[in-house]
Amino acid sequence: MVIQATQAQRGYIAAKPALTPTQKPANAGESFQAAATNFAAGLQETEATAKAAMVGKADPHALVMALTQSELAIETASTLRDKVVEAYQEIMRMPV
Repeated sequence: MVIQATQAQRGYIAAKPALTPTQKPANAGESFQAAATNFAAGLQETEATAKAAMVGKADPHALVMALTQSELAIETASTLRDKVVEAYQEIMRMPV
């Protein structure tokens, strides 16, 4: 199968808007606030999916996907927390 350059270019142009951020937060505080909001919303979605699966209204595959996504989010948050604590400890060890 030969892919012509024009086809590849059209595919790239079509995918490019999905790769660019829609808006850039003004500061780090807004970034952390948005991340915390997204984290909480993701956990709420997982909880709703789990509740629906318990009463038989959700597909087991959807439940597994939701649990995997929440597990990844929790691992990411705990890793971020550990890095922040480690950086704080390093700063506190610095001589004044």
